[in-house]
Amino acid sequence: MALHVLQLGPYPPPVGGVSRNMLAIRDEILRNGDVCSIIATTKSSDAKIEPDVYHPGSALGLIKQVRALKFDVLHLHVGGELNVRVLALAFACSVLGGNRSVLTVHSGAYPQTEEAKRARPFSIRGMIFRRFSRVIAVNEQIADVFRRFGVTDEKIRVIAPYSLQEPDPFVAIPEELKNFCERHSPVLLAVGGLEPDYDPLFQVAAMKEILALYPNAGLMIVGDGSIRRNVEEAIEKTKFSEHICLAGNVEHAVTLHLIRNADILLRTTLFDGDAISVREALYLGTPVIATDNGSRPRGVVLIENDDRSGLAEAVRTAVSNGKRTVSTQENGNENIAAVVGSYRELL
Repeated sequence: MALHVLQLGPYPPPVGGVSRNMLAIRDEILRNGDVCSIIATTKSSDAKIEPDVYHPGSALGLIKQVRALKFDVLHLHVGGELNVRVLALAFACSVLGGNRSVLTVHSGAYPQTEEAKRARPFSIRGMIFRRFSRVIAVNEQIADVFRRFGVTDEKIRVIAPYSLQEPDPFVAIPEELKNFCERHSPVLLAVGGLEPDYDPLFQVAAMKEILALYPNAGLMIVGDGSIRRNVEEAIEKTKFSEHICLAGNVEHAVTLHLIRNADILLRTTLFDGDAISVREALYLGTPVIATDNGSRPRGVVLIENDDRSGLAEAVRTAVSNGKRTVSTQENGNENIAAVVGSYRELL
């Protein structure tokens, strides 16, 4: 009999690390001949009608939709700030999922938050986390936080969230983005969004120093967000607006091509964890320059926050060294297979 997994979490657009992980899990489930339903927990401005994907308009609607589905395992994905609304959702899912409920906290920087530093078993968060049958930590630091909240090792699984793959050769880059890349060299790509935590205003400002070194350089920012107008205004005030492209939300299949083709991937964020785009760039041989958050993987060139001259020097070094030739590839899907394996442990 087919396994039916219900995932709850942010559903694209926009595309982000959490939604990418959810889609990779769905693909693995479907490849196994099983069934996967998804309930979006965030609102999208461009929600499409898709089979087995639901977009409830309210918290009550979400609960009704969960109750209406006959699933075997419920998996809730959360990222970013674990505020009261998120905790209420987690509690509801732990009740509705019963003894087959799974929680993943995707924010790799969660251990740095004050609530994580104050983690203790006798707390609301501890009580909610312990209700889940399995708790997936995307790194060992988050696993330690769960332990301090009183979650037993028997329930914790440490599984990185990324699924690494080569770009699909049958997917084409849109002409506008392709033309921008062809007109500029080196091409710096930032994958994240136009949100304060991704610090796009710093990237725009730093282009002044980078263009002093490489007059034909270009910056492309993939992803949209709440400060888009602020970023557009900042670009308009520069004398190099033609060197910056706000690509908006881009399909992940296209983003992989952009990452492989870029000369450098930027991940200069104010608050971040183990970003999937960083792992993808390293997998594809593209140099990565990122702010030091204490959890960057090996091979990333680190700079400090708001260090424009440091970024320019790192770009100079990366361009001088060139792109890395990738000769041996790891199994890019083993993490996703491990998540699906954790579902079967509950049956």
